[in-house]
Amino acid sequence: MPGLNKVMLIGHLGKAPALRWLESGQAMCKLSLATSERYKDKAGHPHERTEWHQVVLWRELAELADQYLTKGQKVYIEGRLRTRTWQDAQGTEHRSTEIVADRMEMLSPRGFSEADTTRDAPAEKSPGPIPMDTSSLPF
Repeated sequence: MPGLNKVMLIGHLGKAPALRWLESGQAMCKLSLATSERYKDKAGHPHERTEWHQVVLWRELAELADQYLTKGQKVYIEGRLRTRTWQDAQGTEHRSTEIVADRMEMLSPRGFSEADTTRDAPAEKSPGPIPMDTSSLPF
């Protein structure tokens, strides 16, 4: 019987989506998603714990995320876990676990903007695709 690798998250974006274009012409977008849980300790004091997740979207889903998502927006992400390992130029081994999304739903109300959650002005979107150097990618 095969295993199951399924992740479902509802959280808020910690920063604007980061869209990149691979040399092959394929779109890739990275998101930083915060999920929070609230609980009370034995003394009854409330606490909140936030977990940060790195999410990767590909192709059309990546382009949609870049076009419609903004910092602070609430989203539903569904996908699978992937752990990558690589060595940097100094030979140090790095390990990263991320969610490769195959489904995304925007949960914030229509017309939501970053200005709704912060007093800072929203960040400008890039004017177009930014080529990405894929020579350092481990896959």
